[in-house]
Amino acid sequence: MILSEVSWQLQRGQRWAILGPNGAGKTTLLSVLAAERHPSSGEVNILGETFGRTDLRELRARIARVDPSLRMLDWLHGAEAVLTGLRNTTWPHWDDWGEAEYALARTRLEDIGASQFADQEIAHLSHGERQRIRIARALIKNPEILLLDEPATGLDFPAREALLQSLDQLTRTHPELPTVMVSHHLEELPASTTHVMLLRDGAILAAGEIGDILTSELVSTCFGFQIEVHNLHGRWAARAAAGWT
Repeated sequence: MILSEVSWQLQRGQRWAILGPNGAGKTTLLSVLAAERHPSSGEVNILGETFGRTDLRELRARIARVDPSLRMLDWLHGAEAVLTGLRNTTWPHWDDWGEAEYALARTRLEDIGASQFADQEIAHLSHGERQRIRIARALIKNPEILLLDEPATGLDFPAREALLQSLDQLTRTHPELPTVMVSHHLEELPASTTHVMLLRDGAILAAGEIGDILTSELVSTCFGFQIEVHNLHGRWAARAAAGWT
């Protein structure tokens, strides 16, 4: 059993983070939310559609999942890489792209504060800059839910902060778009995060508004050792409690 007794609702405009140790079931839960996996029992209802009573292929088209490992062709410009999301491929389809499509790609880059990458080749962009291109690519088809699987993995401090600023800006350009981000680290949560789920051993330990959930006691229970949780200007951090061994 990977997940059990998971009962949870995601509403418009909410920005959720799912936190938990390795093996807690975070990626499995995200795959269910992406309509990529059907649970063996229980009921899943996403965007008004119930699993088992709807075509999951059509439902997946309404959900965007940002995959940090998605390969983008080095010789494409940023705007072209974004436009590959229209067909969900890595290869360009120039015959389909006119002025309106390029304008849309630039708008999606502007939505996350990344318009400066529109005319730059992917080969010249850093890992963090490419990740921001992937987010704009995920937005190109106007999804109704945005899923992010550890988007800050492997980024250095400046790249991580730039990525989080892009996600914060997204709350202003797409205020109704619900997002779900999986992470191991409190430091990777954007300041715009509204809700948190703590997942441990395939079950929800706690879920709710971020200020109620990210307490030293709950986070310590979730990760299995004593942690001190701190908040500064809407950003969160955690460290081992003093004297813990």
